[in-house]
Amino acid sequence: MSSHLKSLLFALAPALLLTVPAFSQVTGVEGVVKGPDGQPVKGALIEFQRTDIKGDYKVKTDKKGHYGHYGLPLGTYDVVVQVDGKTVDGIKGLRTKLGDPMTQNFDLKAQQQQQAANNSGELTQEQARSMTKEQKEQFEKASKSREAQLAKNKALNEAYTTGKNALDAKQYDQAIDSLTKAAEMDANQVAVWSALADAYAGAAQAKPSDAATLWPKCFDAYQKSIALKPDDASYYNNYALALAKDGKMDDAKTNLEKAAQLDPAGAGKYYYNMGALLVNHAQNDAAVEEFKKAIAADPNYADAQYQYGVALAGKATTDPSGKIIAPPGTIEALQKYLELKPDGSYAQSAKELIAQLGSSVDTTYKNPSAAKSNKKKK
Repeated sequence: MSSHLKSLLFALAPALLLTVPAFSQVTGVEGVVKGPDGQPVKGALIEFQRTDIKGDYKVKTDKKGHYGHYGLPLGTYDVVVQVDGKTVDGIKGLRTKLGDPMTQNFDLKAQQQQQAANNSGELTQEQARSMTKEQKEQFEKASKSREAQLAKNKALNEAYTTGKNALDAKQYDQAIDSLTKAAEMDANQVAVWSALADAYAGAAQAKPSDAATLWPKCFDAYQKSIALKPDDASYYNNYALALAKDGKMDDAKTNLEKAAQLDPAGAGKYYYNMGALLVNHAQNDAAVEEFKKAIAADPNYADAQYQYGVALAGKATTDPSGKIIAPPGTIEALQKYLELKPDGSYAQSAKELIAQLGSSVDTTYKNPSAAKSNKKKK
């Protein structure tokens, strides 16, 4: 291989790793709001205030009093009904579920007085007179339980939000402290464990001297995330990237393959990530196979085409005359990248590499609108 080609390959940008966000499964809630007169209420605001993790979602009723929100993340909500800016009804602790939308109706005539009592945590004189001693005790017990749960949810949200903000600011020690507190409050929140894992990973890279103790904690947090959401490919992907940073390549590959199985439509990006990890660990032959898998999963994955071409070019040889002989598919992959992304970030390096390999750049796709423009002129 020529020294010029070696220099060019060395200078090419390394493969980029993709951290995949965790997408929540969505659910739906619908129903009808009726006023004190029994008629549908148009324009009532239904607000879903998430209590397990911070979130707020709103929707209004139509002229028939019907509302429906069909993109709510799976979770627990306090639902508030407002008419003309005033809270008139609601329900606390509504847990959404997968499947068909849940039905939650609001009848202001039947529920308004009780809701007012719930909001204040106190009984009206009329209610108190009509209740037995046992009913009053049950009401007081329920009120205390509700207040304790709200206080817990508030503390959890504050700890999570503080930790996430610290993580975004790369203040890893503070993030770990706050998110650990959140996990202790509720060990079943996948968002908390995922953020905590990211915080440990960031700390391990920022403080190499402490990495030996930080990485195991990072992996433990990712494993807890996966245990809570075993069907979410993104957690396996991000866990794999963390494992690779600690040199655990075999474990990283296992988790990326699991991600590809769970998310066949997105398999290309997981194979691409494995290829990128292998490139960064100087395992070029193995990287070629992973980029090849990425292309098989998604032939229009431009960056995978480019990285596949670069990885193949790294296996180029020279014949006795000094001519560079690239493995089959090298030029085609680079040309395919240019076809898909003629102005992409790797376009110039792809053209230079093609030229070094003794081929010419196909320019038939350089200006896709040119043909249409010429036709109009005729």
